[in-house]
Amino acid sequence: MACGQCQSGAANVFGERAARRRLERYRAKGPGGTTRMLLDALRAEGVAGLTLLDIGGGIGAIGFELLGAGVATATEVELSPAYVLAARDEAERQGVADRYACRAGDFVALADDFVALADDLPAAGIVTLDRVICRYPDMPALVGQSAVKAARLYGAAYPRDVWWVRAIRVVANVGLRVTRNPLRLFIHRTAAVEAVVRGGGLVPLFHRDAGYWQVVVYGRPT
Repeated sequence: MACGQCQSGAANVFGERAARRRLERYRAKGPGGTTRMLLDALRAEGVAGLTLLDIGGGIGAIGFELLGAGVATATEVELSPAYVLAARDEAERQGVADRYACRAGDFVALADDFVALADDLPAAGIVTLDRVICRYPDMPALVGQSAVKAARLYGAAYPRDVWWVRAIRVVANVGLRVTRNPLRLFIHRTAAVEAVVRGGGLVPLFHRDAGYWQVVVYGRPT
């Protein structure tokens, strides 16, 4: 997860216990449903020999799976210190630490006490944002700056733009307020997200709805 809203909010939701549970689940069952869908769509386009930039990659599932599919190197950007440590440990366990890097920080800093990493990261053959867009209030900054980094493929999973998903978000944010967690969830208009991605020179290749989520892949014309 990468989010510039508040580091304490991220720590509350994405702390050591959550990282440990997520890593154990990944080791036992592999990636979750929408992540598998995103991975399958990317692999169908061909990933061998490409580089990966995974923004808000959590414990690193997308990076590890695509390294196994032939990606040359994977770089993850992750805000949660617990998830960074878990991802690095898993890279060592899988024997891919020489091809995998996890950068601790925020891709697009939205607060004065964060350092934005976007300008320090080179373009990659593949850029992914799996369940990350919904955690940024400034969608154009996140999507715009990440889309231009994609030399070939751009994949994302983010909430569908329908009424019942918005209702769930309202309830979830009420719960966060009650627990005094500053983290907030956002449902951005699908048309607005698509416009920003297309503005980065990418064209749609894949789209599928999966319950709460939609999974998309865009490509850069050659």
